[in-house]
Amino acid sequence: MRSRAFPLVLSATLLAACTSSPAGDQADEPEEAAVAEAAVSAPDEALTVVADTDPVGSAIGTSRALFDAADVAVLAADDDRPGMLLGASAAVALGVPLLVTDQTASEAVSAELERLGTETVLVVGEAAGAVPESGPVVVTVDADPDAVAAVIGTDLAAGEPVPADGEAGAVAALDAEALVALQPDAGAPETETEAETEAETEADETEPGTTDEVLPEIDRPDALEDTVVLATGVPESVAGIATARAAGARVLLTGGTTDPRASEAVVEAMAEASPEAVVALGAGFAAEDGLDWKVATAATGVELPGGGQVLFPGRLLVALYGHPGTGALGLMGEQPVDAAIERARAHAAPYEPLVDETVVPAFEIIATIASSSAGADGDYSNEADIEVLRPWVEAAGEAGMYVVLDLQPGRTDFVTQAELYRPLLELPHVGLALDPEWRLGPNEVHLVQIGSVDIEEVNRVVTWLADLTRENELPQKLLVLHQFRLDMIPGRERLDMSRDELAIMVHADGQGGQGAKQSTWATLRRDAPEGLRWGWKNFYDEDIPMLTPEQTISDVEPDPELITYQ
Repeated sequence: MRSRAFPLVLSATLLAACTSSPAGDQADEPEEAAVAEAAVSAPDEALTVVADTDPVGSAIGTSRALFDAADVAVLAADDDRPGMLLGASAAVALGVPLLVTDQTASEAVSAELERLGTETVLVVGEAAGAVPESGPVVVTVDADPDAVAAVIGTDLAAGEPVPADGEAGAVAALDAEALVALQPDAGAPETETEAETEAETEADETEPGTTDEVLPEIDRPDALEDTVVLATGVPESVAGIATARAAGARVLLTGGTTDPRASEAVVEAMAEASPEAVVALGAGFAAEDGLDWKVATAATGVELPGGGQVLFPGRLLVALYGHPGTGALGLMGEQPVDAAIERARAHAAPYEPLVDETVVPAFEIIATIASSSAGADGDYSNEADIEVLRPWVEAAGEAGMYVVLDLQPGRTDFVTQAELYRPLLELPHVGLALDPEWRLGPNEVHLVQIGSVDIEEVNRVVTWLADLTRENELPQKLLVLHQFRLDMIPGRERLDMSRDELAIMVHADGQGGQGAKQSTWATLRRDAPEGLRWGWKNFYDEDIPMLTPEQTISDVEPDPELITYQ
């Protein structure tokens, strides 16, 4: 039978009186209790991953990452929700680690207590027997808010009941300056038999006694204000989150993703915190390729139009296509830049009630224009001066729009032309489009042959643009591959989809009757590499008929993530 009373057995070291004095000098002077200590420090590395998959290891890993020493530690059982939540409250109140046990005398827990130099362990709830008899002194307390408050010597305000799926968030919000007693929600109602059994048990138990004894005062170390802990919020990380808050580190929950760029809230908080060290808490982070540069990118706080640093899912781009100063190449150039921005917004607005995603207006600017003549450089492509494009690109960015620079390279290669516009592509709201229709072989000319590009050249662009994005710590960039025939990108199945710096999209450029356009759409999607995004083009003059926004969303499946108007 488990008593509700909490025995207080405190370390002689922690409660020793400082009474040594010369004989006869102030013999009646009151004893002065020793003050316990805890020491924390930020990890030496900019990024530390605690990737343990079990609660015991996760708690120990976080303690090792943030605490150098702790005269007192808190212990709770992994399957005891009330004990775990109140243990978290106690740990944050005291400024000491919360360790986890599976109710056995864990060698790993004992080793961590020894490393910390722990002299007293506060066991909250049903974790008795987890500390060897030869280990630190054990103080046990029931998972009762008043009992815990009494033993730690600190008032705990009543917190809202915590649902099972909200434990990580509740613990991450714990604040040593405004302490609350976390308790689980009621859960399923008890059966009559269970209620009767509990009532009988409680009648036999001893009511909690009163005592003047509490844990010693703990000299809290300075908070680790320059350290951020990222956590996906998986259940096994709850104790680690409590330990992080006890150390004064800021905890950011990613909403389940292991890519910190994918959470707008995390990006904003990382920029605000400007951390010197980051601890990633959760097994999933160990499998996240490029976590180091993703964390560094998130910390810049630079966001895409529409928020966050990852383009899709969650965003629909609606773009006007064309070239500044001419209506011959598309809608965008039919008016000055300010009017073009308003026209782009007008095209995007009807989609807002049709989709759940954030709708972002955009420009797709033809940066290099296919030419019927070779020109001085012999490449059958007219490269626009970057200073002609810059006012449009910058104005679009200021208006919260995305921009895609489109290349029609003729007889030169895509990387060579992309380099001409590197300064614009180093802006966070600018992506790149390749137009294989206008990529010529050595003896080809436009409108005689339909161009194509081999996959090796496309993959060189992938590498070039991804490297540029990573080196400049930029949000994810869009790379569009225009296509309306499979032979325009032979070998597309070998497309390099490994670079998370990019969102790669095939944009279906077919025009004419809607039956033919749907056939092109289906053909392009067949056997496509996994992870490709998809875009659709509506032609004002060539489509029969052009789809309305409602039809574009209802008739094109899956929903395109870039819709361009030409």
